[in-house]
Amino acid sequence: MLSSLKAFFDSVASPSSAAEPPQRQRHALHLAAAVLLVEVMRAQPDIDPAEYQAVIAALQRKFALGDGEVAELVEAARAEARKANDFFHFTNRLNDHFTQPQKVALVEAMWQVAYADAHLDAGENHVISKVAGLLHVTHGEYIAAKLRAKEDARL
Repeated sequence: MLSSLKAFFDSVASPSSAAEPPQRQRHALHLAAAVLLVEVMRAQPDIDPAEYQAVIAALQRKFALGDGEVAELVEAARAEARKANDFFHFTNRLNDHFTQPQKVALVEAMWQVAYADAHLDAGENHVISKVAGLLHVTHGEYIAAKLRAKEDARL
């Protein structure tokens, strides 16, 4: 009886179950990562074109998507970001499916978006710090990702 209750609650509590079709699961992971990148871009009141391009470039690099696919993904991510109350829904899905190096690479991509306009805003720093914690990225990995992104931006 207890095992059947546990199985029921496990299936209900895990929206990213193994029964989800691979194509749908892949899209959900792409969307979750895109939302987090978009949140960095949205941390400032005005969206900087350089940051928008950095989001596009990061998604193309990370997921090998074409221009049209990335444009659709970014628009879907912007819509999701506007209605999201927190980051947990997105980071939880990524924690279930991304390896630690993939999570660190995502945090580095977030730093690249933040540095794209040659200025790090306090809001951007806060978003990345919060997401890195939710992704269980260690402080050392977080700082190393930040330094690599800063060096790439030549700042």
